[in-house]
Amino acid sequence: MRFAVLGSGSRGNATLIESGETRILVDCGFGLRELERRLAEVDVRAESIAAVVITHEHGDHIAGVARLAARYRTEVWSSPGTWRAARCPEVGRLRLFAGHGRGFCVGDLRLRPVPVPHDAREPCQLVIDGDARRLGMLTDAGTVTPRMCDALQDCDALMLEANHDPQMLRAGPYPLSLQQRVGGPFGHLSNQQAAQLLRAVHHERLKQVLLSHISAQNNRPELAVAAVSGVDGELRASLRVAEQDRVSGWVQL
Repeated sequence: MRFAVLGSGSRGNATLIESGETRILVDCGFGLRELERRLAEVDVRAESIAAVVITHEHGDHIAGVARLAARYRTEVWSSPGTWRAARCPEVGRLRLFAGHGRGFCVGDLRLRPVPVPHDAREPCQLVIDGDARRLGMLTDAGTVTPRMCDALQDCDALMLEANHDPQMLRAGPYPLSLQQRVGGPFGHLSNQQAAQLLRAVHHERLKQVLLSHISAQNNRPELAVAAVSGVDGELRASLRVAEQDRVSGWVQL
């Protein structure tokens, strides 16, 4: 099992995951041409993607979904609430999953949705199993909940949101209303909240941690890394930062 972050941030999100003969995309927040360009950096063609799984309906996660599905007849998986709120054009191979359900399979991958507090209709993040490995994906959540922590136990790798530094958010360019949204209980996790969550799920098997959805205006990678490294000094060697404008390359589990 391996994965590659094609981009992470407020201007577009997409993560490629494969195991065995199965390759999926979690979210597609880039236009089709840009998606294909980024896929080419990891030697993948869009027609090889079996399915795109949507976590929630915000544009930086779904902007390219309809065109990808139309061009390549790609399956689209979504919770019912997310799909209603997305208001995308009709797609030919829509599959719905329960946002609070036990999970579903796409080929060699098993996906379990994890409900999260975010300002969307039925948002969820994912725990994905394949080839006896487990990847946890946790971004776009305003609060660390016990259910999230329970779901992310026993992961081999974790994509973890470290969106903002609270002091930078308060002093930054956002108007007060947007500051309150981002830093509120249905917004995005701060560096300190990311450390709180990691402290709750950290264990010896967790070998890869990618800090994700880092704000260009309200955070700096070194602040996020410093906050999370405080959980365990040995973690620093395995920490990576998922970038908005650069593909991560393949991460092997």
